[in-house]
Amino acid sequence: MRNTLFTLLAMAALAAPLSAKGGSELKGKFYILKQCKPCHAEGKSGGVVTPLIKTQAQWKAYFKAAKHNKGTEKLGAHTKLTPAQLKDVEAFMVAHASDSPQPMTCGG
Repeated sequence: MRNTLFTLLAMAALAAPLSAKGGSELKGKFYILKQCKPCHAEGKSGGVVTPLIKTQAQWKAYFKAAKHNKGTEKLGAHTKLTPAQLKDVEAFMVAHASDSPQPMTCGG
């Protein structure tokens, strides 16, 4: 029992700095479902996009570059997401990337 508690605390401590600073994962997932999924789902024009398609480092680089649509437009311009909202999306994508402690899809 004590080892389990220690393991959980260690995982939480390691996961905390992995998400984007200042962003809310919960809000990020909401914005993804509302703003991104209409184009980024199975059979849609943007193709499937979930946190699992990149590693944490790849997501961080993607948001740092701030380019969308294969680099042809500014990230967020097409959806009118604010910089704070993009931080939330980044927090969700990084926290649930393929190499994160909690990999997952966006659902919905």
